[in-house]
Amino acid sequence: MDLNPRSSVDPAEVERFSAMAAEWWDPTGKFKPLHLFNPVRLGFIRDEAARRFGRDISKRRPFEGLRLLDIGCGGGLLCEPMARLGFEVTGVDASERNIGVARAHAESQGLQIDYRADTAENLLAAGEAPFDVVLNMEVIEHVADPGAFLRDCVALTAPAGFMIVATLNRTPKALALAVVGAEYILRWLPPGTHDWKKFLKPDEIMGFLADEPVSVAGPFGVSYDVLTGRWSPSSDVEVNYMMTVDKSAAAGEHV
Repeated sequence: MDLNPRSSVDPAEVERFSAMAAEWWDPTGKFKPLHLFNPVRLGFIRDEAARRFGRDISKRRPFEGLRLLDIGCGGGLLCEPMARLGFEVTGVDASERNIGVARAHAESQGLQIDYRADTAENLLAAGEAPFDVVLNMEVIEHVADPGAFLRDCVALTAPAGFMIVATLNRTPKALALAVVGAEYILRWLPPGTHDWKKFLKPDEIMGFLADEPVSVAGPFGVSYDVLTGRWSPSSDVEVNYMMTVDKSAAAGEHV
């Protein structure tokens, strides 16, 4: 992977996740939080895509004919179910090891997914055709320049397409639960996985996109119930939240 001089990659973050790459598909391992988180993420993505593109989710492969990019795809936990729903999926990650794990697992499942060890800015520089859906899930808090990264992702989104951004809020509650609780008390993740100072507030996401031809909705909260062990949609955006970014074909329609 050749890095663009204006790279969004934070080498320390790439190395941290590369070191855990072999555990991506272990539901009881270091990525257990993402396995638990996946059902609520998948439901949100499916429902938002169905609403925008008028697709019937009762059909076997409702999203055939649509291209989806999962940027910062890790081991492919979202790519595989998206491919099963009919999307033509491209999964991109800066870690060669993550992509190797993702590609091997997809092949074992008989899934055709275009995995690439690359970056958003390199896709853009190469003139990659736009995607109907761009997933920007739990990655922006790990990049070197979140504003430039978001704008590159907007440029990779088709005129009638949309992007979903999922991240962590920079609040005292997120510090207590997502960092101290998840990493140091419950040991769901290795200590040091997240840097609270790199968490982003919803207003900051909107600020990065203020001059882009997009409409931003949200934040939409998601919360974890320690009694049931399940995530669900919530009005609480103090820790985890998602936002939708709709690309407008008409000039002048901004956030």
